[in-house]
Amino acid sequence: MSAPGPGGAALRIVVFATLAVFVLLPFVQTILLSFTLTLPREGYRTGQFTLLNYIGIFEREDLRSAIANSLTYVTLNVLLCLAAGLPAAYAFARFRFTGDRHVLFALLAFRLTPPVVLSLPIFILFANVGLVNTPVGIALVHCAFNLPIAIWILESFIAAVPREFDESCFLDGQSLPGFFFKRLIPVIAPGIGVTIFFCFIFSWVEVVLARILTVTAGKPITMAINALFGFRTDIGLVMAMTVVSLLPGVAMIWLVRNHIARGFVIRT
Repeated sequence: MSAPGPGGAALRIVVFATLAVFVLLPFVQTILLSFTLTLPREGYRTGQFTLLNYIGIFEREDLRSAIANSLTYVTLNVLLCLAAGLPAAYAFARFRFTGDRHVLFALLAFRLTPPVVLSLPIFILFANVGLVNTPVGIALVHCAFNLPIAIWILESFIAAVPREFDESCFLDGQSLPGFFFKRLIPVIAPGIGVTIFFCFIFSWVEVVLARILTVTAGKPITMAINALFGFRTDIGLVMAMTVVSLLPGVAMIWLVRNHIARGFVIRT
């Protein structure tokens, strides 16, 4: 294939530059506003460059609690998805039973169900067992929606490992738990990284279930940002909270940037 000419290269640069500006401009504006004082304060002028918005986040108990709540339920969600998803994915990848592919695709179909459809029965169930207004409740319901994705991604990575690898490990006297933790997990580490990324992101940005299950307490960062809007909204504080909420996702993308595309591969 011949290299593109000067005109083609210039067009490609223009297209990518336009796309970058379109995508990044809102983020740049968000960051700039997060360092801007948008409400008058004693000793400061409106529009001044300042760190007061970020300082205000850690001075407010509700915002600190929201950040802690989000980190808690997202971490629990990821751990639960891995604990349940790894054995299930191994079973789908290594064993054959009637309707195995249908079961896998049925799990994916359940993931496509709009959360609002199940919000009422979930709220009634969690209210009866005392899980409303707790990060644990959000973690459990997010796990139910994220587990199909975890199984789908992990199954594709495990299926790519030859069966002879398992057999050689067992012939060497490796137990099943030892095989999982000492042999299989290191081999499919990129797949586990991709799984963690998707489970984290889906849980971190989810709003509907988090709003329904946190009526008076346990509110996550998404609900804390929503609560900042009012008659006299401090836009600078809202943008600072938004930037803080973006940092974990950006860190996740950076860690698994080379493996994300592989997570969409599914064996048929």
